[in-house]
Amino acid sequence: MQFEFATATRILFGEGSVREVAPAAKRWGRRALLVTGRTPERSGRLLADLAAAGVAASTFMAEGEPTIDLVRRGVAFAREEKCDLVVAFGGGSAIDAGKAMAGLLTNPGDLMDYLEVVGRGKPLECPAAPFITVPTTAGTGSEVTRNAVLGVPERRVKVSLRSPLLLPRLAVVDPELALGLPPAVTARTGLDALTQLIEAYVSLRANPLTDGFCVEGIERVARALRRAFHEGHDPVARRDMSLAALLSGLALANAGLGVVHGFAGPLGGKFPAPHGAICAAILPYGMEINLRALRARAPASDSLRRYEHVARLLTGRANVTAEAGIEWVRDTCRDLGIPPLAAYGMSEQDVPTLIAEASQASSMKGNPLVLAPEELREVLMRSLEGS
Repeated sequence: MQFEFATATRILFGEGSVREVAPAAKRWGRRALLVTGRTPERSGRLLADLAAAGVAASTFMAEGEPTIDLVRRGVAFAREEKCDLVVAFGGGSAIDAGKAMAGLLTNPGDLMDYLEVVGRGKPLECPAAPFITVPTTAGTGSEVTRNAVLGVPERRVKVSLRSPLLLPRLAVVDPELALGLPPAVTARTGLDALTQLIEAYVSLRANPLTDGFCVEGIERVARALRRAFHEGHDPVARRDMSLAALLSGLALANAGLGVVHGFAGPLGGKFPAPHGAICAAILPYGMEINLRALRARAPASDSLRRYEHVARLLTGRANVTAEAGIEWVRDTCRDLGIPPLAAYGMSEQDVPTLIAEASQASSMKGNPLVLAPEELREVLMRSLEGS
């Protein structure tokens, strides 16, 4: 047995923990680049805390999912403002944008020098600028991962800037920041976290450390996601979902993912769909086709037992088959209003290109087995109409 585990240098979790951001920032710099999402006014309290600690802050809004152009603009802005640390406050998009900016602030050259797939893929040479993550949604787990997913609109793809040097120095997960999150955002981010937990648990790279995170996280999603969706100010539900999202990030960064995220990258580059919504639309069908392929071609695979365990965790019932877990996911997606992929403009003519790109995606390497092209086509076609 061999595995690696890497994460943020320090993680703080709990209600009110956002108050620890300013003292940490003061230790690491004098002027912060504060990267926010599309509602920067939510960071008002943090800005006040930074000012009281003697840390000047320049705010940069990362509206929508991050692109290479946005990162370049953010880095240029940070250099003009003489920023020496980065604080990302928001959802996964703001955190990924901030992560990439922190890395580029201290490394020479252009972003394309370091990007996978469409760039030169060079490794970062210097540690990133001190970087603090403060998630305000409960989904991506990006606060503890080593990669930033960026869109390249002219190529209609999403690719990663990836390096151990991008791991944050501090991740602060304060569940109070997610109180009152809109139901639609709660749904897609929560189902993104669930997808990451399930895929990491059945991954070829799963290990005893990540298994514990996945089991704990899946149990919390099972009891809290619907409640957080319907009762957005329920503090216990928000705490459970924030912890589940953190655990999903710890798991995926060290165990990998699978077919759902293998498709999510290419789809996100081509269509204006939130990442979490794409994952949710594909998840039940990815699980179903994986399960069928495992039974046909790898009946001794440990992933079969793991899919059964997932079903028990989700349903809370001891004597259920793996199909019960798939049905739980399908029912939850329906209850939470997740639309099929066709709602974002995808059609059958896009399927061959998406299969070709997904087959080469790094996320696909963790899938429990290699799916045949016709199996990948079935995943997409069923996700297209939600059938």
